[in-house]
Amino acid sequence: NVLHVCDSTFATPYVCRPMDHGADLTIQSLTKYYDGLNIGTGGALIARTPELYERIKLVQNMHGNIMSPMTAFLMLQTMKTMGLRVRQQSSSAMKIATFLEGHPLVSKVVYPGLDSHPQKELADRQHRDGLHGGMLWFDVKGDPIKLMDSIKRPWTLCENLGASESIITACAVMTHANMLREDRLKVGITDGFIRISVGIEDPDDLIRGLDDALGQL
Repeated sequence: NVLHVCDSTFATPYVCRPMDHGADLTIQSLTKYYDGLNIGTGGALIARTPELYERIKLVQNMHGNIMSPMTAFLMLQTMKTMGLRVRQQSSSAMKIATFLEGHPLVSKVVYPGLDSHPQKELADRQHRDGLHGGMLWFDVKGDPIKLMDSIKRPWTLCENLGASESIITACAVMTHANMLREDRLKVGITDGFIRISVGIEDPDDLIRGLDDALGQL
């Protein structure tokens, strides 16, 4: 009688629908791919049954968790292009992951579309239409801070993800900088861990930018 809750923010419904695979509740951060334009913030909780939905609505009513009308309106507009964006982001992410996997200064690339991914077969079964999303990470052999200093447009240097802009993040010194190194390593965030959120720019431009920055290490 344990509820199965799945956060499917990285996938979006265009890549994976957890309820098709037995989940009771699906969490979506609307701030990421649903918005995609860095305009608003929000979240959604989707229930499998009317009973679960009513329980959620009761808590929401007591706490007053509700999106402002203007933010909701803008979110409804940006969602109209989410399908187009996710397809472009997935296609570009595959090209970028393939490029990185063959680069001499990259020791590891993790993207579910690659044959080298340990759960490739599972991804192929659960991901829709051959799409594997716009998120990937790689381990750089050189100085990640120098890589961040060297990366140029169209790459954006920040901690967000799921936007139309391609975002690159050195997690050890950015998103996880407040963790002790030994604790960070225990959860797999190495010193050279670079997270990428692929946007909708031309993938050749993105690869050229990465190649140039890696060449400066």
